[in-house]
Amino acid sequence: MSAPLPPIASQSGSSLRDHFLLAMPGLNEGIFAHSITYLCEHGESGAMGIIINQPLELNVGEIFEHLDISPRRDFSQEIVFAGGPVQIDHGFVLHRAGAAEWDSSLRVTPDITLSTSRDILRAIAEDEGPEDYLIALGYAGWSAGQLEEELSHNAWLTVPADSHTLFHTPWQQRLSAAAGRLGIDMNLISAQAGHA
Repeated sequence: MSAPLPPIASQSGSSLRDHFLLAMPGLNEGIFAHSITYLCEHGESGAMGIIINQPLELNVGEIFEHLDISPRRDFSQEIVFAGGPVQIDHGFVLHRAGAAEWDSSLRVTPDITLSTSRDILRAIAEDEGPEDYLIALGYAGWSAGQLEEELSHNAWLTVPADSHTLFHTPWQQRLSAAAGRLGIDMNLISAQAGHA
């Protein structure tokens, strides 16, 4: 695991850090189709986030087995997510911040942290890690100006993130739950966006 975190983007006044990106129906192919992405970083040099509703055919127990970590309990029912198309062989743990410090972490907000070091996985395996977390392989990245261009072409809706949707809403319902906070039913949105 122990992947280097992507470069930290410089913050700007219009940063979408700690927001959800909701894929519009026009994004109907590949990993981003029907996706919800949690943005960990967004600034002048680009953006990065973790897709939180695209499960892999892989569970946390298999990750521990691959890394020779012996868990205290059965993790075979815990899902690993496809976090995005970049560095798909590296693990990312999106979790609630706590008293513990991990070797390689990015504090997204006072409440949410992204970690990539093996020590957090060992702690989770021993039931000593953060209470709320999700594990993903890979991340979603945008170069400078790319996300802004996609937003201008109506590829995404944005909504401030909330930890309930992130950690306590079943993955199948995360997209509709976040859209519901905007008063939007994603099933009723056309793939054709109009411009006045």
